[in-house]
Amino acid sequence: MTTPARHEPTSPRDLVGIGIGPCNLSLAALAHPLAELDAVFYEQRPGFDWHPGLLIDGATVQVPFLADLVTLADPTSPWSFLNYLRNRERLFPFYFAEHFHIQRAEYDAYCRWVAQSLPGLRFGHQVDAVRWNPERDVFEVDFTQLDADGEAEALGRTHTRNIVLGVGTVPHVPDPLKPLVDAPGVPVVHAADYLAHRDTVLAAGHVTVVGSGQSGAEIFLDLLRHRPAGREKLHWIGRSEAFAPMEYSKLGLEHFTPDYTRYFHALAEPVRDRLVAAQWQLHKGIDAGTLAAIHDELYRRTLDGGWPDTVLTPGVQVRTAGRIATTKVELHLEHLQQGSRSRLTTDAVVLATGYRERPLDRILAGLDPYMRRDGSERPRIDEEFRLVLDPSVTGSIHVQNAELHTHGVGAPDLGLAAWRSATILNTLTGKETYPLPTRTAFTSFGLDDARTRVPQARPVRQLIPLVDG
Repeated sequence: MTTPARHEPTSPRDLVGIGIGPCNLSLAALAHPLAELDAVFYEQRPGFDWHPGLLIDGATVQVPFLADLVTLADPTSPWSFLNYLRNRERLFPFYFAEHFHIQRAEYDAYCRWVAQSLPGLRFGHQVDAVRWNPERDVFEVDFTQLDADGEAEALGRTHTRNIVLGVGTVPHVPDPLKPLVDAPGVPVVHAADYLAHRDTVLAAGHVTVVGSGQSGAEIFLDLLRHRPAGREKLHWIGRSEAFAPMEYSKLGLEHFTPDYTRYFHALAEPVRDRLVAAQWQLHKGIDAGTLAAIHDELYRRTLDGGWPDTVLTPGVQVRTAGRIATTKVELHLEHLQQGSRSRLTTDAVVLATGYRERPLDRILAGLDPYMRRDGSERPRIDEEFRLVLDPSVTGSIHVQNAELHTHGVGAPDLGLAAWRSATILNTLTGKETYPLPTRTAFTSFGLDDARTRVPQARPVRQLIPLVDG
């Protein structure tokens, strides 16, 4: 039997954050010095952790360390990565290491340092429902306080004028493989849980990695490095047409600027949908350094003659899958270009099949009558990251990392987290709490950009030559 949660304030809060991942942690860090803002953040997990199953030794974050929780909005913030290093007396070692991209484990440790230091973060609190109370002009947020085992301990409710949803993503398992994940026996694990099952996977006779993005590449490389030469017994397959490098040119990276985000948001819905699908290599490709490391490791294993016992095949989808007795898995494969089909028997499968935005329907079911949706029944989101609601709702609900369909490929990118948090806080406070740049890219993405307008040409005067006489 649950009991009432601890006392909540009688007056409405200014802000309730739901979820504490990097995005809302960024918001909490930037909100911390704003004494006029009464904010609290709820997270059902017992503490902060960031993709714990993928903190593979040596794996790096794919954005520079300056893309921490705060620096690109406020370089003077006490919650910067550099201040974390200073606090740990590691500034000089970091300086001499000359690492522009830090390891994932270090980024996770930095975020945990911030989370443990900030007040107003309530871990072990599961938000159950959000409603609009038209009589009081506030949102009602119902939550369950959880004990150390994740069991319900107390029920509570708080009221707030504004909400920010940062509930993150969930691992995606393709339909043909879902029965394998749920059944016992042969290890079939999502990449999100890789490290927890790594020893079991390494001990398997034959291992298949499904997924041709960064996670698939990192896991394949980790397995390759720890399998005996000549007896690797590794398959790596994925749907994309190649094990393609991520677009990482300087001008290509300008797709992850506020300039491009604003441009993308102003496009028509069908155009945005086409672009998201077409721009996969901007955010779903593989780091060129990881590809080089894989090739170097494969090449090293040819020095004594022969080839490593590995198969790397892009352009392949898993049609169906099933278990053979209790010790093996059979994958039914189709090559998308050839149209050919085959079967692959394996002893373990790692699904590096990505993540999907966590559905908001459960939490926001009580707000459904007020929500405005696009042609595909997705929430409409304005330029300031607010859900478009009925005008009778005077409060606002902002979203973080749930706006890919309206704001483009930068939505899940850590490099835009601080800018987006600052944008939200400027909107909530009604002033330029954090001054933000008006221009962030050399590229002009549209012809209506003021920088691309060509002045009207002046009439050319005809020159008449002087004639003697």
